[in-house]
Amino acid sequence: MSDILNAGTPAPDFALQSTAGASAGDAGEMVRLSDYIGKNVILVFYPADWSAVCGDQLTLYSELLPMFKQLNAELLGISVDSAFCHQAFRENRNYQVTLLADFEPKGEVARSYGVYRAHDGFTERALFVIDGEGIIQWSYLSPMDINPGANHILKALKEIQGEINHD
Repeated sequence: MSDILNAGTPAPDFALQSTAGASAGDAGEMVRLSDYIGKNVILVFYPADWSAVCGDQLTLYSELLPMFKQLNAELLGISVDSAFCHQAFRENRNYQVTLLADFEPKGEVARSYGVYRAHDGFTERALFVIDGEGIIQWSYLSPMDINPGANHILKALKEIQGEINHD
């Protein structure tokens, strides 16, 4: 059972290896959550590259990147796969999504967000929307076999931008 971090909690900072801009034999640069202060961040924890549900989920988010950017948001996908596995997956699927390797120590970042499944050795399917000040504004733990879609992500981002009025 996960203890997912909830809205109002400061998002734990991290530094993970990225595939962004990486070429064959180059695992990419280190990405820190703190690099995104002033921007909204969507963290997408997913179990593994190459699985059907994960692939569908990341395909949807890749297609929605322009909409996320309009809402001042960057999307970061995180799993325990290696940066090299991420790079092959990203290139094979033609994703523009930045994938981060929570590889070693395995699942350390997922643990800090309360979404690591130690008994399985991978992460939950979980989403976080973090505002420009580094505070979690929305989090969601999805059933493993269900693509959670993007409606709630978009709603949370619009609330941060003040586009949704609760009156």
